[in-house]
Amino acid sequence: MNETIQTLLNHQSIRKYRHEPIPETHLSLILSAAQRASTSSNMQAYSVVRVTDAVLREQFATLSGNQRYVAECSEFLVWCADLYKLELACQIHGDTTVPTTMEHLLVATIDVALAAQNAAVAAESLGYGIVYIGGIRNDPFTAATLLALPPKTFPVFGMCIGFPAQDAAAPARPRLPLTGFVHTNQYGPAQVGQSIETYDEMIKQYMITRTGGAQTKTWSEDVEAKMKANARRHMKALLHQQGFEITE
Repeated sequence: MNETIQTLLNHQSIRKYRHEPIPETHLSLILSAAQRASTSSNMQAYSVVRVTDAVLREQFATLSGNQRYVAECSEFLVWCADLYKLELACQIHGDTTVPTTMEHLLVATIDVALAAQNAAVAAESLGYGIVYIGGIRNDPFTAATLLALPPKTFPVFGMCIGFPAQDAAAPARPRLPLTGFVHTNQYGPAQVGQSIETYDEMIKQYMITRTGGAQTKTWSEDVEAKMKANARRHMKALLHQQGFEITE
């Protein structure tokens, strides 16, 4: 096994950080690695906002659900889907009526996710810990305002990066068996169902060990609760506010 694969397999979300700055040379490497991620047709339909202001950090920590590590980590990055830069490119050639299609929105969202994951792996390869902050979508309207985001952009998630101050040797949360997501030639519903049954027992035992028996919830129970929750249904309104008028 090589070091790259070992880094990927060792991934854990880190939520406690030491108060130490990341050298600018390392941050530059992390962001450069992000830029080398695959991007649809070289569109590079994403941007990242580095939040260094302490007051802004506190505001993001609060709107993300009072996640203190947003304010305490060495670096907090907000990853944004960005079609604004593409419109600017079109305007250079006199085109001011570029339509926004669902494909454009998907491209931007996929592009930013790929870039961020490259950054995450690069950071972990340098010994840092990371955690994604989807909680900024709890109040994306305020997030967009705080970052002065232009039209045709929206915040997809944040990312904390820093020096871990927690036990990284703790057991990693298990994932679904390979049969739960790998299919050959055609999708196999039966194998997925069997994988979920196996995984439920894995997660139950993991939670019992992790919490000393305080929690025994299975994966499917957790999924059911989250799927039924009225979570972030404001995202359609946010996209409308940011000028994403999908034409087709």
